[in-house]
Amino acid sequence: MAFGTIVTLTVLPVLIFALWHLTSTMLPPMPALLRNKRIILLIAHPDDESMFFSPALQALTRPSLQNHLKILCMSTGNSEGLGATRKQELEKAAMTLGLRRKEDVFVLDDERFKDGMKEEWKPEEIALVLASAFAPHLNSPSAPAVPATPTPESDKEKDKDKRKSKSLPSKHTKSSSRTSISTPPSPAQKEADGPRATIDVLITFDKGGISGHPNHVALYHGASSFLQKIMKGHSGYACPVTLYTLPSISIVRKYSFVFDAIPTLLMGIYESIFGNLFGTTTKGKTATGSKSAADRVMFVNDIFRYWKAREAMIRGHKSQMVWFRWGWIGLGRYMVVNDLRRERIVAN
Repeated sequence: MAFGTIVTLTVLPVLIFALWHLTSTMLPPMPALLRNKRIILLIAHPDDESMFFSPALQALTRPSLQNHLKILCMSTGNSEGLGATRKQELEKAAMTLGLRRKEDVFVLDDERFKDGMKEEWKPEEIALVLASAFAPHLNSPSAPAVPATPTPESDKEKDKDKRKSKSLPSKHTKSSSRTSISTPPSPAQKEADGPRATIDVLITFDKGGISGHPNHVALYHGASSFLQKIMKGHSGYACPVTLYTLPSISIVRKYSFVFDAIPTLLMGIYESIFGNLFGTTTKGKTATGSKSAADRVMFVNDIFRYWKAREAMIRGHKSQMVWFRWGWIGLGRYMVVNDLRRERIVAN
């Protein structure tokens, strides 16, 4: 019995690490919707990017994908008076997780978006901020109905324009980070009469907010409202911004670490196969009834990327490393596994 116990304790860790490595390498290739795109990760507080979105963030910032990812954080997380510190921590953690530069992190310090479980953020105010940054024509009644067609530009020229761009406008805002979160128009947007925006992908929480935090939940409704504003009056067009959300799951799965990778992967395969077989018309299906490969995208941190996510929390967000955070980074599924789901936005 003693010998069998020793063998089990020796072999089990090896099997776990082998399964972990296998899962992180057997994922399908990145869909075209997440290649060479301007991506915004919309979060509520500094540390959301590390605690919840690390697998997606590290994957999408890989140079081979040629994405430009920025983070828009709607508050400084100042509920305990540490707002200024947490802004700096967010910049440090974001660079650890793959962002190009600190200027790609934008943090609002706005009276409308106070950190707290009892603070109510209005979705229409969030949509207004997003429109100001990424679709300013929506907030400008006097703007021309037919915009000028943007001209192609090199990556260097794009970066230069971004550095020169003005700060995000808001009469309620006290301060913000050093650069604008807004992005230049895409050369591919040639249909002047269709819906338009200066970003391609928006990633945020789902309607459950992962932890049920009202600030997280408000981001989902604000992002949806923003995209509905873009699509208003444009029936028949595809939304120019793809919205991906991070699903909320049961508490058992939430603390199952890498062991949730296999169930998540199998559920994705199940939904894909049976969605195509039966062609049901549930939310998220294409016009033909089947699911697109880009409707659900899974990311799994390997051991090295997981360790980088730990570093982003431990060394980046030092002010937040209270005792229960150690349990999260040691057992939290979102530190290792993300499965983003595409939300379909249609014109009203």
